[in-house]
Amino acid sequence: MSLYEAIRTRRDVRAEFTGELVDDAVLWRILEAAHCAPSVGNSQPWDFVLVRNRATLRKFAAHVAEKRLEFARSLPAERAATFDPIKIEGIEESGTGIVVVHDDARGGPHILGRASVPETGVYSTILAIQNLWLAATAEQIGVGWVSFYDAPFLAELIDLPAGIRPVAWLCIGPVSEFQRLPDLERFGWRDRRELADAVHYEGYEAGRGQ
Repeated sequence: MSLYEAIRTRRDVRAEFTGELVDDAVLWRILEAAHCAPSVGNSQPWDFVLVRNRATLRKFAAHVAEKRLEFARSLPAERAATFDPIKIEGIEESGTGIVVVHDDARGGPHILGRASVPETGVYSTILAIQNLWLAATAEQIGVGWVSFYDAPFLAELIDLPAGIRPVAWLCIGPVSEFQRLPDLERFGWRDRRELADAVHYEGYEAGRGQ
């Protein structure tokens, strides 16, 4: 699969996990791709916590279900009806969670390139996630990013030390298929913007749509 094919076919997988575990050799290749990501000052501020314990997966899934219900209750009726059929996670179905965590102190107090824009640290960790996701797609392995959780709950669940924070819980595993359209488009939550609407020339306001 070419890079452009991986970008086009990548999906945030929820319901398509087969229940099989991703092969360990394939998983290691995917993690190697993530670890090859660029990082500010070569700080490599990421770590990957692999979770396969069924009790841990079940406990996290129950927590996420509670947060999903909280969000659903916050929506107006019409939006809640659109949200209702959308599955937000495949925590137990995938059988494997990769918790990508970030250490903002990695690299010491003087990180080249981060003095003016400190957020570049966490941006680096997110680049590792993108590498992981595209590598997984090239391997025909699905990934789903779970974002319905309280960070302190997850930090305690996987025993993170002080100063290390979770950035993403990624469900990962073999899939039956990749959906042609992302779920949020398929279920009518929100359509994708056209590229022309996102490109500006020379400035944000004056350069729109030229």
